[in-house]
Amino acid sequence: MRALPFPRLAPWLLLVLLAGAWSIPAHALRIKEVAAVQGVRSNQLTGYGLVVGLDGTGDQTTQMPITTQAVQNYLQQMGITLPPGTTAPQLKNVATVIVTAQLPAFAQPGQFIDINVSSIGNAKSLRGGTLIATPLRGADGEIYALAQGNVVVGGAGASAGGSKVQINHLSAGRVPEGAQVERAVPTPLHEGNTITLGLNASDFQTARKVAQAINNRAGAGTATALDGRTVQVNAPLEPGARVNFIAELEELQVADATPAAKVVINARTGSIVLNQAVTLGPCAIAHGNLAITISSTPVISQPNPLSQGQTVVAQKSDIQIKQEPGIMMTLPPSPQLADVVRAINTLGATPQDLLAILQAIKAAGALNAELEVI
Repeated sequence: MRALPFPRLAPWLLLVLLAGAWSIPAHALRIKEVAAVQGVRSNQLTGYGLVVGLDGTGDQTTQMPITTQAVQNYLQQMGITLPPGTTAPQLKNVATVIVTAQLPAFAQPGQFIDINVSSIGNAKSLRGGTLIATPLRGADGEIYALAQGNVVVGGAGASAGGSKVQINHLSAGRVPEGAQVERAVPTPLHEGNTITLGLNASDFQTARKVAQAINNRAGAGTATALDGRTVQVNAPLEPGARVNFIAELEELQVADATPAAKVVINARTGSIVLNQAVTLGPCAIAHGNLAITISSTPVISQPNPLSQGQTVVAQKSDIQIKQEPGIMMTLPPSPQLADVVRAINTLGATPQDLLAILQAIKAAGALNAELEVI
C-alpha cells in the first residue's frame, strides 16, 4: 500500500500554531476560584432560645436557673404569669440553646436558611425537641431572621441500670430551613464606577495575572492591580449590565502561579506538609538517640529477732543511660519535591524528630522554604 504524503504547513501557519501552543497555560484556574468580589459576603447570626418537648433529657433546672428564668420570660410574653410565692417549676423537658446561622449574600426577606442548635446547659439530649421562635441577631444587634422548627439530631443513645450507650453527639442538632429572613443586608455591589476583587491569598504574581486576563478580555485599562491582594475593575453602572459583566469576568482563565515555598508543621500531631516549591540545598546531618531509663525497686529491711525494731520499706533506684552512636549523613541538593521527600526519608527519623531536624536545616540555610508551625 502506498503511504499518503503528509501535508506541508505554510511557514506562517506553523508560527501561529507554535504561538498558540506556547500561550496555553499548563494549569489554568478561573477568576472565581482565586478571587471574590469585595462586599459580597455572608454574615453571622446568633440567638438564644429554648428547645421544648424533650423526653426527660432537658436541663436540670436546679443547676441551670437560667432555663427556668427563660421559660418564665417566655410565658410572660404569652400573657401567663406565675402567682407570687410559687416555687420555681422543675423542668425536665426544656433545654436552653444557642442558635447560629449564616446569612448568605443577597438573601431577601421571606427566604429560608439552615440553622444550628447547640445546648449550653446540662441537657442530655436534644433529640425529639422543638425550637420555639428565636430571633437571630447580627453583629449590630438588629434582628435579621426568626428561627423555629424541629431539631434534627444525628445520633442516638440509651441508658438503663447504670449502663449507657451513645452514638454520635446528642447535645447539638440542625434545623434545615429553620429560619426565615426578616431583613436584607445591603451590599455595595452597585455603588461607584468600579468593583474590587479580593484574592483568596496574597500574591503579587496572581494579582498581575488577574488584571492582565481582564484587560485582554475587556480592553486595556479596565483592571488595575492595586496590591498583592486587590484588583480594581471598571464596571458598567446599570445593574443588569454589571451583573453580566461580573458573570463573564469570573469565567476568565488565569494561569496558576507557583506558590511560595512553605513547610507546614503540626507540632501536636507531628504532621509535616511540603508544597511543590520546596527545595533543599546540600547539607550534612548527624542524628542519634539518647535514652535514659530510671527503674525503682522496693527493698524491705527486716529487724533482727527480739530487737524491737520495725520493718522498713525503701526504694532502690537504678539509672541507665544509653546513647546510640550518631550517624553523619550528607543530603544532596534536591531541586524537586520528590527529591526532598526522598532525602528526608533517608534520615529514618520519627515525625517528632523531623520537626527539630527541619528547623535546624532551615537555621543552617539549607532549606529554601518558609517554616510555619501550627
